[in-house]
Amino acid sequence: MAAVFPANQVIVVGGGLAGMSAANTVVELGGRSLLLDKSSFCGGNSTKATSGINGAGTKTQKTKSIPDNAEIFIADTLKGGAKKPELAKVLCANSAADVDWLVDKFDLDLSLVARLGGHSQPRTHRGKERFPGMTITYALIQMLEKVAEKTNRARIITKAEVFKLVQSGRSVVGCEYRKAGKVVKEFGPMVLASGGFGADFGSDSLLATYRPDLLHLPTTNGEHCTGDAIKMGEAIGAATIDLEWVQVHPTGLVKPDDPDAKVKFLAAEALRGVGGLVLDANGQRFCNELGRRDYVTGEMWKKNKPPFRLCLNRAAADEIIWHAKHYTGRGVMKFYPSGEDLAKDMGVPLQTLVDTHQKHFEAAKKQEKDPDGGNFPAYPSGKTWDEPSGKTGSGKKFFHNIIDGSKVATEPFYVAIITPVIHYCMGGLECTVDAECIDKSGKAIPGLYVAGEAAGGIHGNNRLGGNSLLDCVVFGRVAGKAACKFTFGKDEKFKPCPVPSELKELTK
Repeated sequence: MAAVFPANQVIVVGGGLAGMSAANTVVELGGRSLLLDKSSFCGGNSTKATSGINGAGTKTQKTKSIPDNAEIFIADTLKGGAKKPELAKVLCANSAADVDWLVDKFDLDLSLVARLGGHSQPRTHRGKERFPGMTITYALIQMLEKVAEKTNRARIITKAEVFKLVQSGRSVVGCEYRKAGKVVKEFGPMVLASGGFGADFGSDSLLATYRPDLLHLPTTNGEHCTGDAIKMGEAIGAATIDLEWVQVHPTGLVKPDDPDAKVKFLAAEALRGVGGLVLDANGQRFCNELGRRDYVTGEMWKKNKPPFRLCLNRAAADEIIWHAKHYTGRGVMKFYPSGEDLAKDMGVPLQTLVDTHQKHFEAAKKQEKDPDGGNFPAYPSGKTWDEPSGKTGSGKKFFHNIIDGSKVATEPFYVAIITPVIHYCMGGLECTVDAECIDKSGKAIPGLYVAGEAAGGIHGNNRLGGNSLLDCVVFGRVAGKAACKFTFGKDEKFKPCPVPSELKELTK
């Protein structure tokens, strides 16, 4: 194939974590990468990811004696909504090696681990400071920028809007993009990693076509998320899957002085992982805070008693204090010196908050003493003593940083008003385990690969928290490797560069 098609580069569309993982992998394998991004700077939605990246069997987990492995993770991912076991297996089985790749090759701190909703083990990795999506994505951007500066193995072009795939027969052999009023052609196999369509609000948009019922909701997505990769793929006959599955995240942050803003910050799921409680307008709990995202959103809509609040006591906030202070500085979270102050601001009796916390505390203690004896079904399995969540059929069985009711009056809290928001598109271009796009007959389209949110079928009808950054890294790397194999040809005859011993070596 490469003899017929002597491409000396892999073209990556999108400068978020999936694109950067693909481009860095191409360079690592001895290839050349060209990365195109329509925004004025790279990063995309990946930089906004706030909870972390999942990994099962990582070095970090081993140092903390967390008994996790790929099999447990695959089971959780399938129970969480994934429908294609072969793709879930790639995602989960590659997770440990790829999280370790980030730590080892990019000197990243991923030393903290939390358990998010739907996970039976703590496996969502983050560092001690800043948002993990930001630190991880920027580390990969900086590496590729340095490689581009010092060598001819990488190029990054921003403000480049790719609008058309170029074909020779069935094969994709390049693309056309617009920059500064000119149309430019580039040739090479394509990795599409330009994100989902969570901000595609036009009348003929993918949201309007597949989920018109969600058009009224705010979004966490940047304005660049208009489904470009999906539309270009469809234009040449690529198959799509699960486009109707759009994740509505329960904890978009409401800014009190701009409550109707269409784009909202997201409250990290880790805020609930460390023990944050979700309360309705009356100060009552009504769901399992660690349930699936679609479940928590559904319970909020059923309850219909906004404003809903996410409340972190002192111990919970201390565990994730960088986030709490960041949100407070942004005006989307408020610090209350005491539960009494919080009750006054909510307009509910202090005793209500005392009772809510006391019941939660008692359920946690009973769960600890008798984990299998509860009266209600628990998620993902077993029984729970927690009545508010248990009555929903998806009871809470993991409790963290609990306080008894007697402490509430004087306990300091960090609190945010939350609302459901369009967050993530599970659907996209259908792909193989090698990240190859396929046509409607199920055949791989030579030279066309997809990674990140542009890919469909990996998460099924609901994505678990921490699996999006992982998806970006795992399938970005899978796509990069597959595109290199396609370009290098048999016996790697057309490999353009020697394989570096370390990416870092190329930056010196």
